[in-house]
Amino acid sequence: HEPILDPSLHQHLDRKINFVAGVIHPWRVSAFERLLWRACRGYLVASFVEMPEPMEDPATGETITWVIFLISYWGEQIGQKIRKISDCFHCQVYPYPESEASREETMNGLHSQIQDLSLVLEETEQYLAQVLDKVAVALPTWRVQVQKMKAIYLVLNQCSFDVTQKCLIAEVWCPVRDLTQVQDALRQGSYKSGSSVECFVQRIPTSESPPTLIRTNKFTAGFQSIVDAYGVASYQEVNPAPYAIITFPFIFAIMFGDVGHGLLMFLFALWMVVYENSPSLRQASNEIWQTFFEGRYLILLMGAFSIYTGFIYNECFSKATVIFPSAWSVATMANHSSWSSAYLATHPTLTLDPNVTGVFRGPYPFGIDPIWSLATNHLNFLNSFKMKMSVVLGIVHMGFGVLLGVFNHVHFQQRHRLVLEFLPEMVFLLALFGYLVFLIFYKWITFSAADSLVAPSILIHFIDMFLFTSNAGNLPLYRGQVAVQTVLVVLALASVPVLLLGTPLYLCCRRRQVATEEQEPLLEGQEAGNSVNTTKEDVESGGHSPDAEHLDFAEIFMHQAIHTIEYCLGCVSNTASYLRLWALSLAHAQLSEVLWTMVMRNGFVGLSYVGGVVLVPVFAAFAVLTVAILLVMEGLSAFLHALRLHWVEFQNKFYVGAGYKLCPFAFAVDTGE
Repeated sequence: HEPILDPSLHQHLDRKINFVAGVIHPWRVSAFERLLWRACRGYLVASFVEMPEPMEDPATGETITWVIFLISYWGEQIGQKIRKISDCFHCQVYPYPESEASREETMNGLHSQIQDLSLVLEETEQYLAQVLDKVAVALPTWRVQVQKMKAIYLVLNQCSFDVTQKCLIAEVWCPVRDLTQVQDALRQGSYKSGSSVECFVQRIPTSESPPTLIRTNKFTAGFQSIVDAYGVASYQEVNPAPYAIITFPFIFAIMFGDVGHGLLMFLFALWMVVYENSPSLRQASNEIWQTFFEGRYLILLMGAFSIYTGFIYNECFSKATVIFPSAWSVATMANHSSWSSAYLATHPTLTLDPNVTGVFRGPYPFGIDPIWSLATNHLNFLNSFKMKMSVVLGIVHMGFGVLLGVFNHVHFQQRHRLVLEFLPEMVFLLALFGYLVFLIFYKWITFSAADSLVAPSILIHFIDMFLFTSNAGNLPLYRGQVAVQTVLVVLALASVPVLLLGTPLYLCCRRRQVATEEQEPLLEGQEAGNSVNTTKEDVESGGHSPDAEHLDFAEIFMHQAIHTIEYCLGCVSNTASYLRLWALSLAHAQLSEVLWTMVMRNGFVGLSYVGGVVLVPVFAAFAVLTVAILLVMEGLSAFLHALRLHWVEFQNKFYVGAGYKLCPFAFAVDTGE
């Protein structure tokens, strides 16, 4: 019989089936499978299964759910093709045992290795956790030590070696009062380090301007930061911060005067002061909160002064308070004028005449009489009072600034400026605007309610003063008023050229005198050496250059001309600028009154239980609007205006602010960088 199968098939059936196992990236499975099928012409069986758990790619560190493949084939050539294709696709190929027993043995060995590795990893993790716990305890100390070492080496890198290359030399700025402490610290450092050479301090002369060190505490730091924001004081210059401790909150309070609002601000600042050591308040990350917290003592004084001015204005949430009995008597006026019921019905507005005996019994003990809050002309009265008060306080504030300049002139040995700058500036200010203050007080003292109708206008007198005229319709305040005003204007005008030319001419004459004294030894035949300050051009020209002299005089004159124009015009504009005290105070009072009338008063309409229920949301709205508008917005506005009055109107009268701060070495500062 002939065989049923082809004899060549017996050769293929006798061949052994081989296997290739490995893992492949899931994105390459489809391409890998197609290429295997085409390259091997279907003489293989490939199986692909995803891993149950994702694993990390050692090359990229990416977490991937790998795909396991098992390829069955026969023939050595096909096996070589499969291995080459696997290498091209970056597959991880693993050995696959042929027998079942070998595979079982391999699996058991792998499970044993996995258990051993898991145990090692677990113990390693426990050991690392213990080490990290110890490190976590010591880490803050290490961080501080490293930061301190970094700060120290940063300073040491700025030092230089001496000639022997064994000692370090450092040039530093040090306050004179701290020199003893520095020397003691150097001695202790030399002793503890066992150095054979003792450290020492030597004061050296320098032409550089020293830095400015102003010692502050937690109370004065906020006020000093306000001054430093304008400019750090020049070395040994008068510091306006001590005076700003009183003037700044007082000027703020003039614009923010209200007992209720000031009390809320004071209590808020007092809460921050009481809990100032609380870590939650001190270490808050909110920048706006940090600004409020750093200025807590400033806000405290602003609130206290606002309470004081609020009592003067007699305003508490826009309402007047009756602390003392009113000095006005309506009953006396009613009896004197015989007001009947019919008269009261036809006249809703009544006039109290202070000239009637018993109607006005004298000034109110403190502040403004509460009866003015009921008067229809109370706004006119308050406007007149606040406007005059703003002008008076402004001129006093500016005059005090000019007076502080005396201390600068005396300290810096510039006594010529006392006569050539301070005196003309004070004469100009007092002859014009100081006289205006005199007119205000003179009119208040001289004229009473009896002759108030014939009281002259200060404004017209002040205008006529500059026109050198008199108004027949405006009676003089005192005898010889026109002559006095003429003399004052002439004095003010005469002080301008003294202020403009005095200092430049004095410095020019002094320089020529110094130049003459330097040339006298040459005229006498003596040999004179050049000064260390002599420039190369002066040596070549054999003395002071006329062009340089002319240039210096031109610069001095230009600087003085700018100062004169700025001061003279500034006296006018700055006086008008202080009227913002009146404007902001009026705006705050009117806004507070509108808020009470439009919101809070609506909660008092109902008299039943429903009115009590309505009062709760109305009061909530009133409280929110009071805090948001009157305390925050109006408070910020008054703060900025008080800041401007100190920077521009007050400090420019005497303060240069061209210095730079002394930044001493401190770990608290350097470790944060």
